Amino acid sequence: MSVPQKIVTCLWCNNNAEEMVGFYTSIFKDSKVLRVARHTEAGPGPKGSVLTIEFQLAGQQFLALNGGPHSPYTEAISLSVSCETQAEVDGLWDKLIANGGKPAQCGWLQDRFGLSWQIVPTLMPELLQDPDEAKRDRVIRAMMKMVKLDIAALKQAAEAR
Repeated sequence: MSVPQKIVTCLWCNNNAEEMVGFYTSIFKDSKVLRVARHTEAGPGPKGSVLTIEFQLAGQQFLALNGGPHSPYTEAISLSVSCETQAEVDGLWDKLIANGGKPAQCGWLQDRFGLSWQIVPTLMPELLQDPDEAKRDRVIRAMMKMVKLDIAALKQAAEAR
């Protein structure tokens, strides 16, 4: 028996949890719906409609709550995805901005549900923590000019003299 994840991110949905969870689980490997809780006659939603969905994205657990339009997402909370290759960056980026998503600066985007994501090459922490301050500066300057992050351009900035 597996131990449940101790901390689970709850995503407040505008009564579209099924659509959102279906979209996310179609994008990420090792993703699935774990459990669905439905409203009873006690409400507050219509009997039988989805209250919550426990689901997994890339092995991490989440909870989607059909809470209504009262609490829209802001950029203050985002999901950061580490990507090994440019193909992975490109693929996730394209899927997450499809059908109404919006690209933003420095590897950030907002999907069609309004949730903010950071699509980040796994190389970034290494580049941003390099002991050479000039190298870090070049990488940051390059990143600040990007929308979707470009691994080759970041490496080129790091190695420039």
